[in-house]
Amino acid sequence: MIPQWFYDASPVTQALIATLFTWFVTALGAAMVFFFKTINRKVLDGMLGFAAGVMIAASFWSLLAPAIEMAEETTDWPVVPAVIGFLLGGAFLWVSDKILPHLHLGFPSSEAEGIKTSWHRSVLLVLAITLHNIPEGLAIGVAFGALATDLPSASIAGAIALTIGIGIQNFPEGAAVSIPLRREKFSRRKAFMYGQASGIVEPIAGVIGAFAVISMQPLLPYALSFAAGAMIFVVVEELIPESQLNRNTDVATVGAMLGFAVMMTLDVALG
Repeated sequence: MIPQWFYDASPVTQALIATLFTWFVTALGAAMVFFFKTINRKVLDGMLGFAAGVMIAASFWSLLAPAIEMAEETTDWPVVPAVIGFLLGGAFLWVSDKILPHLHLGFPSSEAEGIKTSWHRSVLLVLAITLHNIPEGLAIGVAFGALATDLPSASIAGAIALTIGIGIQNFPEGAAVSIPLRREKFSRRKAFMYGQASGIVEPIAGVIGAFAVISMQPLLPYALSFAAGAMIFVVVEELIPESQLNRNTDVATVGAMLGFAVMMTLDVALG
C-alpha cells in the first residue's frame, strides 16, 4: 500500500523516493553475501536473464510506447522522436562504455573495457554494474518527471510499475555483484558495501532525469526513448552475453521470458 503523501509529493521527490527504493533492493540483494559465499552459475545466469527480460519489457511498455503516444499530440511523425531518442540513448551508453573502466562478470581482468587503468579487478566489476544502473535510474526519473506535463499517457501507476519492475531485477543484480566479490577474498562486510554501492547512482540519475524533463517538457518523448535505448544497449551488450557465457542458454532464456512476463504484467496491471 503506497501512502497518500507519496502521491501528493512533487515528481522530483517521487523520483528520488522511487530510486532510493530500487537502491535499497540492490542492497538487499547484496546482503545475500552474508548467507552465501558462492552462487551457482546456473542460478546467476537465470538471474541475469531475468534482469534482461525486465529491462526489455520496461523499455517498450513503460518508455517507448508512452513516448510515441506523447509525440502523436505534437507531430504527424510520432515515431521520429522515439527513434532519435532511442538511438541517442544507445550512443550515450556506447561512449560511456568506451570511457569508463569496467569489467563484466565472468571475464578475465585482461578483458577490462574502457580507459586502461591499474584499478583492482573488484572495482572494475562494481563499475560495470554501476554503468548499467544509470539508465535504470534515468528511466524512473523521466517517468515521474513526465507527470508534471499532465499528459494522459503519463501516469503515476505506470511510473510505479516501472519502479517495481526495476526494483525486482535489482535484487539478483546486487547478489551478482557482492557474492563474486566474496570469491575475490573480500570480507562479507566489504563485499556487501561494494555491492550496494553499485546502486547509489540510481537516485542521482533519477533526480537528474526528473529535473531535465520538467525543465524541458517538449523533449519528453526524446527523454523517454533515450532511457529505453540506454537500457536496451545494456541488455544486448552486457546482460545477454554474460548470461550465455557458460552455455546455460536454456536457463538464461527462461529467466528472460519470466522477467519480460513479470514486467509486462506489472505495467498492464498498474499502468
